[in-house]
Amino acid sequence: MERKPITVSALNRYLKYTFDHDKNLQSILLKAEISNFKRHSRGHLYMTLKDDASQISAVMFQSQANTLLFDPKEGSKVLVEGYVSIYETSGTYQVYIQKMTEDGIGDLFLQFEQLKKKLSEEGLFSEERKRKLPRFPKTIGVITSPTGAAVKDVIRVISSRYPLAKILVYPALVQGADAKDSIKKQIEQANRDQQCDVLIVGRGGGSIEDLWPFNEEVVARAIYSSKIPVISAVGHEVDFTIADFVADVRAATPSQAGELAVVDQKDLLRGVNLAITRMQAALLKELNMKRTLLERIQSAVVLSKPTRMLESKEVSLDRLLDKLTLLNPIKQIASEAQRLQTLQNKLGVAISHQLESVTQRFLRCADKLDMASPLNIMKKGYSLVKKDEEVITSVNKLHQGDTINVSFCDGSAVALVQQLRKDES
Repeated sequence: MERKPITVSALNRYLKYTFDHDKNLQSILLKAEISNFKRHSRGHLYMTLKDDASQISAVMFQSQANTLLFDPKEGSKVLVEGYVSIYETSGTYQVYIQKMTEDGIGDLFLQFEQLKKKLSEEGLFSEERKRKLPRFPKTIGVITSPTGAAVKDVIRVISSRYPLAKILVYPALVQGADAKDSIKKQIEQANRDQQCDVLIVGRGGGSIEDLWPFNEEVVARAIYSSKIPVISAVGHEVDFTIADFVADVRAATPSQAGELAVVDQKDLLRGVNLAITRMQAALLKELNMKRTLLERIQSAVVLSKPTRMLESKEVSLDRLLDKLTLLNPIKQIASEAQRLQTLQNKLGVAISHQLESVTQRFLRCADKLDMASPLNIMKKGYSLVKKDEEVITSVNKLHQGDTINVSFCDGSAVALVQQLRKDES
């Protein structure tokens, strides 16, 4: 059977399809040396990746090249991540680089990624297990170097924002071969002490080697096992460690960890002042409602002129008697007289009950009004300060030399403001 020839373009297209659908070629990790390095005017990087026996062409486009944390050059030892594909036009295959690090750092990066993947699959990074920080912690534990800038930043921020919180420093090595065990030991010690409501674990910025103790598995598992919520605060904002992923909350810097650990006392004072203002407004509204109700009760006819109801019934009685006189039936008169007497008796009882009910209601309202009266509050030692008929609720509304009126439960006094003292906040 005669075979049908294909074009070179079709062959290259087929090879590209084959490369692009091979999973082994779509995610590769290479350790190599750079040669024939060239940086294009558009920002793309072209190079050859080689070892002692082989070489392969490679390209890194500008968008990925802008993420590099080092300056690649001829002879650089590198670790690259990417994929292999064919450039159809020339039929050449090459590596398309997506990430590239220096070889020494690349080894650490590889360890980082491997541990990150392992712990993630075990569920150590799960958001569902992470706990909320307490709103008003009494004691905050700080696990870091006792002489570094990080501990000073944390103490400064917490002391200024929420001075009620107590700070316990658990000294730990944060750099070097022994640091991981030191950090782990102090996390476990803080949990045994059971004094802290939240832990801050971290250090200031540094190289990846400096921060490496916070990428160690023993530290990650110690944070995971902690019964106390943990804030990680490692390095600067751009730095990420395994500890950040395991911790309940990640802070970009030690200073931000202090901010996340406590509320700001200024915000609390603003909330209290707002609550006081609302309570005063609600009390004034309730007082006005009770006053209006009292005035309505006091102006009711049944209380002001209770005999009016009797007078109306007396007129009706007179008219009925007149009609009976005109008809002059003796038995009917006697019957109607008896009925009228009964009605009068019932009316008297009803009016008496009505007066008693209204009186009791009036007394209850008066008691409630008396309980809500500001005078009762004043009897406990409080007073009401006014300036030009305006109620003064803050020292900021007064000036030295102002004349004020101070009302007490049994009178008032006119005073002159000689000195103002403001509470520090």
